[in-house]
Amino acid sequence: MSVDTSAQSMLRPAVALPFLLVALIWGSTWWVITGQIGHVPASWSVTWRFALATPAMFIVAAAMGRSLRIGKGGHWLAFLVGVTQFCGNYNFVYRAEMYLTSGIVAVMIALLLVPNTVLARIMLKQPILPRFAVGSAIAIAGIALLLLHEAHEAPLGDKVLLGVVFALIAMMCASVSNVIQANEVGQRLPMVSLLAWAMLYGTLCDAALAFAIAGPPVLPTDGGYWLGTAYLALFGSVVTFPLYYTLIRQLGAGRAAYNGVAVVVIAMLFSTALEGYRWSLLAGAGAVLAMVGLVVALSARKPST
Repeated sequence: MSVDTSAQSMLRPAVALPFLLVALIWGSTWWVITGQIGHVPASWSVTWRFALATPAMFIVAAAMGRSLRIGKGGHWLAFLVGVTQFCGNYNFVYRAEMYLTSGIVAVMIALLLVPNTVLARIMLKQPILPRFAVGSAIAIAGIALLLLHEAHEAPLGDKVLLGVVFALIAMMCASVSNVIQANEVGQRLPMVSLLAWAMLYGTLCDAALAFAIAGPPVLPTDGGYWLGTAYLALFGSVVTFPLYYTLIRQLGAGRAAYNGVAVVVIAMLFSTALEGYRWSLLAGAGAVLAMVGLVVALSARKPST
């Protein structure tokens, strides 16, 4: 699969605006997710999020006039995306936040650019360009500094290793989903239709997993919990995933994953305003390096052939 070079420049509004919108929304969701932890079992929180998001995505597809007939191959792809992205990824993210601070989980998920790039090279034949590799190295150095700052500011408990493992599994689930949805089958399908079915399959898997692990459904009565769930469902899922998956098809899986680098910095800004996050020289240097790496990597262009 080749990436459309005409769509790769981040100066193009068609790319830059969705990129920024997704980063802004997902940057805020890390803080909102903390309000979902502890009220009900994590798996039921994930289930309620996508139980709200799924019908909304079907409504969006219908409103846009997109056919929901995606064929057998499309349903298999939607099932795989649903299991990896909307079940595996989010169940492990919510569990990781039980043992790690949200900042550390966000930083670790930002490393998505590495498996995305490697899997896209293997599965979609997308090239790894020298400038992209240099930018990635710079960004990873910045992420490492942010991680060191977070570990210093919020000493981790005895179950840190379990939290790290959960975050890494979540990252790999997301990476697999990111790459497979951009294959030849996915390219032929309307994005919102594929996502609607994927969310449906993911929600069914979420509910089955929640029932198996946590028992019967738990419905909290806290209005704040449901407001947070609605925000995560509608803005953090229905609005963002069509935009983000389209970015993957425009930029390639590796470059699109750089959205996660911007998300980390934005998440820290939200944390500064809402949670009293304290910046340090280490954190500032990490944020600057991460953003410099993002700019360098995204400036790489596929050579003309």
